[in-house]
Order: sequence, then structure tokens, then C-alpha cells
Amino acid sequence: MKKLLVASLLSAATGLQVFAQSEVAVSINGVDPKYTISRHIYGHFSEHLGRCIYDGFWVGDSLNVPKQDRIRMDIVDALKRIQIPNLRWPGGCFADEYHWRDGIGPRMQRPTMVNTNWGGVTEDNSFGTHEFLELCGLLKCEPYISANVGSGTVEEMAKWVEYLNFGGISPMTNLRKQNGRAEPWKVSFWGVGNESWGCGGNMTAERYADEYKRYATYARDYEGTRLKKIACGPSDGNYNWTEVMMKNVGRQMWGLSLHYYTIPTGNWGKKGSATAFDEQEYFNTMKNCLQMEEFVSRHSAIMDRYDINKNVALVVDEWGIWTDVEPGTNPGFLYQQNSLRDALIAGTTLNIFNNHADRVKMANLAQTINVLQALILTQKEKMLLTPTYYVFDLFKVHQDAKLLPVSFTSPGYTSGDKKIPALNMSASKDSTGKVHITLVNIDPENKWKISTSLMGVKFSTVTGQILTSSRLTDINTFDGPPKVKNSNFSGAKKQGDQLVVEIPAQSIVMLELK
Repeated sequence: MKKLLVASLLSAATGLQVFAQSEVAVSINGVDPKYTISRHIYGHFSEHLGRCIYDGFWVGDSLNVPKQDRIRMDIVDALKRIQIPNLRWPGGCFADEYHWRDGIGPRMQRPTMVNTNWGGVTEDNSFGTHEFLELCGLLKCEPYISANVGSGTVEEMAKWVEYLNFGGISPMTNLRKQNGRAEPWKVSFWGVGNESWGCGGNMTAERYADEYKRYATYARDYEGTRLKKIACGPSDGNYNWTEVMMKNVGRQMWGLSLHYYTIPTGNWGKKGSATAFDEQEYFNTMKNCLQMEEFVSRHSAIMDRYDINKNVALVVDEWGIWTDVEPGTNPGFLYQQNSLRDALIAGTTLNIFNNHADRVKMANLAQTINVLQALILTQKEKMLLTPTYYVFDLFKVHQDAKLLPVSFTSPGYTSGDKKIPALNMSASKDSTGKVHITLVNIDPENKWKISTSLMGVKFSTVTGQILTSSRLTDINTFDGPPKVKNSNFSGAKKQGDQLVVEIPAQSIVMLELK
């Protein structure tokens, strides 16, 4: 039985059932926890797409907001509050048409390019390697760079690594110094291509495995920096891709990526609205979201056959809900609003990742600002934090904490003759001994009483926070205070040695036991 039963319950193949019940019995095992929830599961993604970089992180001189150079500092401050651990850049599909040397040196002398993937706009390359690494320094997060395999060369990636990481005498070191940076940045996380089965080259798994080994050979470890090379992995349920990569590449990679997006309708041609949906579409959306459990479990099982000690990380470096764009916006900019539904997706997905901490060591929500399931939306000087942002604020307590296995049978959330688990949760113990539990109730009608026994955990007090709202379609807007934000939660209490919680409908709760 999985430590998290949330989405395993979806498949008849698991042999599990979803029961209707008013009280849920949960067991949390705090005895000798084995795995650590990597902080890098809480990573983010910033592509040269729409208004994520330009008019997001990187703004014009005339915009009246706090800036360092052209980096927007109110955004930096907001992301620091949720302890962003890493940031992936420059793509995405954009990465495989990006040539890094176009983005260094005096900005007025940098060549322009056409962003053929996203809207056909002209990219001026004013935000390049130095600007990205300055941003990561301000965020106090680790950079994760995706190198160009689709239209690039082995030499191009090798010299980018040298430019960033080598401290000795070399042409790339001299060039970096000419551009104002004396010391190397020592960047560890490197993606070797992106979506090589699609926009990154339309390769077969066998062809990409050979290309990966060639590129990875010449991406050198320089003194003080051991590279964590992340290979392009599968999309969704492409299990053959994982099989080929584990068989042909194996331990030659630090991690293997996985991409999966929640499409409300399941139809890429008409995905559904971000804000105008009924309960049937909501149910289908959450059902699709819960497929992440199946994909993570099955890809992990393939990896386990070749890597019994779990040395290769599963890196879910693109995930989130993808809807139709907001009416009146550029279709190539992927701008969508963010509702309570999105928050429930984020909480559910992060619980899945936490409970697979033995294999999932990194993940990146797509994307940080103004694109897809963004944390932050901007409108000139105005900025808002989305419901998804507040989920990451709740869940940051799990970063680098020890995973505590959770066992329970979820009640069902029913629509017609279909049923999915109403509840999901994960638990951890941090370095100070505090235990944190994150619970998600996706059922929009029913609250649940949860009685939890905690083996090996002693506590005297419980406090909590909750994220909810009156409607699933509720959003935060630029015109007033946020409607969907965290508030204090008083629905949990200690009853003998047990923890008793009443979790409201359509809500996310974080509890702290100490």
C-alpha cells in the first residue's frame, strides 16, 4: 500500500476502494523516518514566454516600482518569503532555440532573435546569463539552467559550463571577466535539452539517449562544482522513454525529468476556462490532476528496476494546470487567472511529491509570473499573489524535513458514477522536532472529521492555517485585497494521544504540532 493513497485509489489496478464515510482514521508513523523531502521539490520555472521574464522579473526603467538594475524587487521579496529553492531558466521550448552568447556583453550590442515558440515576438536578449544569475543571487536560490540540445552544439553547452564554473585561466574565464564577473558562479543543476521528444528536436528515445551521453561527456565538473545533469525524460505516460533512458544512460545522469500538465477538459484544443467552470468540469480537472500519482508511481517503478538504491532523481520540472488564455490576451503568452481550484491542484500535487520523496528530488511549477499556473500576476505597477502562491507559503514547512509515512483510506468525492479520493495529505518532521501535516479536501460540499494516531510523535499543542474561499472560482484581483489567502485555523485539537481535525470542504490546511 502506498504511503499516500490519494491517487492510487483512482485505478482499479491498485485493488483499493474509495469508501463514503463521515470520519476518517489516519495513521502517521514518526518512528525512525527514512527519507528527506528535498527543498528542491518546491522549485519554480521562468521561461522567455509571454510576460514571465519581460514585464515580470525584468521591467523597464520607467516602471515606478522598486528595482535593482531592472529586476523587480517586490517580486523578489515575495518569492523569498516562500523560500524559493531553485529557479529553472531559460525554458522550456525556448531553451532549445536559445544561444547563450547572444545574451552576454553590453546590452545595446546584443543581437535580437525571434521567439518562434511563443508568440513570434522579438527577443532583445537584455535578460541573459548574468541577469539571471543576479536574480538567483537576490532570491537566494539555486539556478537550474536548461542547455540547448535541439538547435545547439556540444561545444556551445561545454563552453557555457566553463563560462559559469571555471575559475582558472581560459578563454571563457577571460570573457566572463570582461563582462564584469571575476569569480565563477558554480552552477550545479543543468538540464541537457528539454522535451527532446517534441519541441526540443522530435527525437526518439534511443536517439536522445545517445545525444545525452555525448553532451554530458563534455559538460565538465570544474573544481568546486560537481554537475547535477538532468536528462530529458518523458511526458505523461510515455513509459518506454523512461525504460530506454534507464537502460541506456542509467547512472550517467543525476536526474530524469517528467512533464505533466493538468488539462481541465483533457482536450489540448479547448482546455477550458481558468475562471468559468462548473462542478462537473472541476471534478474532471481534479481527476486529471490526481493522475500525477499514477505517472510518478509507474515511472518510479521502472527506475527502481535499474536503480535499486534510488540514486537517480525523478525531476518533475514542468507541472501545473494549463487552461485557455484569458480572453483578449495573446494566445502565445499563456496568461491565465488563478482560482481556488488551482490552489487545490497545487496542494494535492505537492502532497504527492512529498510522499514520493524517495524518488522525487526536484520539481518546478510552470510558471512563476504571468504564465500558466503563476504564483504572481502583474499589471504595470500592480502585483498580486495568486491562491497558488499561498499554497507554497503553507507547504514551505516541509522543505528538507523528514517524511513521515501516512496511511489512510480516503472518503470518496462523487460525480455521477465516478468517484475520486476527497482527501490527500502528507506529513514531515523538521530539524527542531516540530511535525507538520498538510491536508487537502477537494470535495466542494462535504467536510470531514479526521482522527489521527501518531506513532513515535509526542506533542502538546497544535496550531494551523487554512486556505479556502466560498467558491471554487474565486480569484485574487488587482482592485482590492486578496479574497483567497491563508488565515488561522482552529479546527484541530489534541484529544488524548490523538489529533482530531475537522477539515472544511474545498480547503487546504497546514497543522503544526509541537
